[in-house]
Amino acid sequence: MRPKGHIEEFFFEEITAEETEELVHKDLAQVLLVKPSGLLDGMKYASLLLAWRLSIGMNITMIISHGICNYAKGQWVADSRRPLYSGFGCKQWLSEMWACRLTQRLDFSYEGYRWLPNNCEMPEFERSAFLRRMQDKTIAFIGDSLGRQQFQSLMCMATGGEMSPEVEDVGKEYGLVKARGAKRPDGWAFRFPNTNTTILYYWSSTLADLVPINSTDPRSNVAMHLDRPPAFMRKYLHRFDVLVLNTGHHWNRGKLTANRWVMYVNGKPNDDSKLVSMGGAKNFTAYSISKWLDSQLPYLPRLKAFFRTISPRHFRNGDWNTGGSCDNTTPLTEGREVLQDQSSDEVVEGAVKGTRIKLLDITAISDLRDEGHISHYSVRATGGINDCLHWCLPGIPDTWNELLAAQI
Repeated sequence: MRPKGHIEEFFFEEITAEETEELVHKDLAQVLLVKPSGLLDGMKYASLLLAWRLSIGMNITMIISHGICNYAKGQWVADSRRPLYSGFGCKQWLSEMWACRLTQRLDFSYEGYRWLPNNCEMPEFERSAFLRRMQDKTIAFIGDSLGRQQFQSLMCMATGGEMSPEVEDVGKEYGLVKARGAKRPDGWAFRFPNTNTTILYYWSSTLADLVPINSTDPRSNVAMHLDRPPAFMRKYLHRFDVLVLNTGHHWNRGKLTANRWVMYVNGKPNDDSKLVSMGGAKNFTAYSISKWLDSQLPYLPRLKAFFRTISPRHFRNGDWNTGGSCDNTTPLTEGREVLQDQSSDEVVEGAVKGTRIKLLDITAISDLRDEGHISHYSVRATGGINDCLHWCLPGIPDTWNELLAAQI
């Protein structure tokens, strides 16, 4: 064999059926604990890896030559081929308030970087190839406004930011229509007819099921079922091939009060003191929804489910309503490399641990990019609150989608 990387050729030593059987029940970390010393041990080591690869189906070429892949561990590098679409274009999909090229901002150096993970083969995103891979498939984003940014980013990436009149609005298929008196629908769904690829977004800022306590009263309080996924997710899960969840920034008392949310568990108002705090309620919901989703995956073998970690805020000297700002425009002032093995979002990492749900870990890599926020810039040149939560597009959420495409 002559796999990729600098590995000497050698013959493989036979291993017994008992050794192979034992190996099937080991995970990758256990296999890599074998320490080759000398030619014979080295041959046994390679034989064990080959048997493990045949049994489990992993790509040992990458493992032997590079080590274990961690997409969230690596560095930002300059790339003159960025951005992936025009910041002046993509008006068909991109909200005007997030298109920083249309604002008074003059420095766009944040657009010229890509993420290079350690020990991972991450091919360049190419829209035609991506759509071919996603032929006859549906990609669903369910989450808050940062999930909506990721959705809009992927629509721009998949179209190259060009006007695409052939793309069909199929929101009605998913009940995503604007209700009377509403500012916008609960989400959007678009289909690329050439590949029958559907990309959709559904707004669910907490991932908890929200049901009016009195459906006949428009001012009714809303039951926020912490242990139950949104009805939209339960209804349409079987139609998804890729699902990306996210939550985080709406878990605060202000949102709870403004939306008249009342926490419910087991179908009744919460009486568990551990869930009174917003942090406790958020953690409980993340774990509950992950457990429910994991229980559904055996019945949906084609579905790849991801839980995206939280997108970092970069308010300095205050918060969004107390004068906080993020005026830095120089890229990577806090460093360019992520060395940690664990996620900076311990809640989501813990919630998916031991499940079939994959972690889409973007927190630490995004934390290095404080210059990429909307900041104080706006389309109409009006003063106001700094936005150090949402990102300029094109920008950091494009990288989230590159990581998603690589892991799909």
